[in-house]
Amino acid sequence: MSLFNRSKRLNLALQGGGAHGAFTWGVLDRLLEDETIELGWVSGTSAGAVNAVAMASGLAVGGGRAAGRAEARATLRRVWDAVESAGVPDLARLNPFLYGLTKNSGMAQMGSLLSPYDFNPLGFDPLRKLLEGNLDFARIRAEKAGGMELLIAATDVGTGRARLFRRAELTVDAVLASACLPQIHHAMELDGRAYWDGGFSANPDIVTLATESPAVDTLIVQLASLDRQTVPRTPRDIAGQVSTITFNQPLLRDIEMIVAAQEEKVGHGGFLGIGRGGGRLARLGRHRFHLIDAGRHTSSLSAESKATPERTMLAQLFRAGRTETARWLERHRGDIGKRQTVDLRQRYLERGRDRLAAPDTQEGADEDEPTPAGNNI
Repeated sequence: MSLFNRSKRLNLALQGGGAHGAFTWGVLDRLLEDETIELGWVSGTSAGAVNAVAMASGLAVGGGRAAGRAEARATLRRVWDAVESAGVPDLARLNPFLYGLTKNSGMAQMGSLLSPYDFNPLGFDPLRKLLEGNLDFARIRAEKAGGMELLIAATDVGTGRARLFRRAELTVDAVLASACLPQIHHAMELDGRAYWDGGFSANPDIVTLATESPAVDTLIVQLASLDRQTVPRTPRDIAGQVSTITFNQPLLRDIEMIVAAQEEKVGHGGFLGIGRGGGRLARLGRHRFHLIDAGRHTSSLSAESKATPERTMLAQLFRAGRTETARWLERHRGDIGKRQTVDLRQRYLERGRDRLAAPDTQEGADEDEPTPAGNNI
C-alpha cells in the first residue's frame, strides 16, 4: 500500500524563524518516525522552506515507504548539522569587522550600518553551498511521491506579493529567495523578478494549502511568539519585536480569512461571490486546522539567536519539537480526519484580550481548546 493512501493524512504549514527552525526539524523527525501519519502538501517559508525541501529530498531519494522516511530524517539531520557547523555566516567570517557585529550586536543590526551590496558585493551566500551539497533538487522536481506538493513562498520585491514556487519548478534559487533577508543578502532574481524573504508576504501560505490540497487537515508549526508579555525597551529588543510583528502579519491575515469562512460570514454568495457549494471559500471553511506551537521554547530566546545557530540551542529546540509532537499525537491522533483541534479565533485573533480579562491564564493553556463549531467534519 502506498504511504499516502491511508486515512491519517496531514498537510504541513511550516513557519520561518531562522535557527529556531530546528524546532520544526524536531517536529518533522517525529512525524516521519510515525508511519500512521501520511504527509499531504507542505507549505513552507524561509527556515520552513529549508525544512520542507530537505524532507522532500530525502523522501524522493529514499524511494520506498520506510526507506524514504529514514532518508528524509537523515537528510534533515545533515542539513541542520551543516547549519550548526557553519556557525555564523561565512561571509561574516571573511571580514573581522562583520564577525564582531555577529558576536556583539547580531546580524540583524548590520543592515542599519551597511547594505549587503556594500559588505558582500559578490552576493556570496553560504546557504547555497549547504543546500546544493545536501539536497537533490532534480529528484525533488521529478518525484511527486504520493501526491505531495510543495508551496515555497518568496516575496516579490517590486509588488510585495507572495510568489509560491511549486515542486515542479523548485530550484535552489527558489529556496534562497524564500530565505533572503534583505539586510544580509542580495535580492534573489528569478525570471526577471527580484525576491526577498517569503515571511514578508506568506509565513507560510495556508489559504492556498487549504483550498487546493486534497487533504483536509493541516498542521501549523508556529515558531514565533504571538503575545509578548513585556514592552521592549532596548534598541535590540525593539528591533526584534518589530521583526516578529512584521513576519506574523501574513499568517494573521490568512487566519482572519479562514475564521470568516469557518463562521460562514461570507456565506450565501458573500463579498467574494462564493456560496455554500464547492467554491474556494467553502473549501476553506470546511478545512480542519491543528497546531504545534514553539512559543514556550522560543519566546525566551533573543532575536539574534535566529542568526546564530549554536549547537546547544539547536539540540534543545530539536528535542522540544519532538516532545511537543509526541504530546500532540497522543492527544489528537484520533482527531485527524474528524475534527479541528485549535480554536483559530481565540488562539490568533483574540490572543492578549483574554490575558487582560484573566491574568492567571498560562502560556499553552489552550492546548486542549474546545473544537470550534462547524468543523466536526
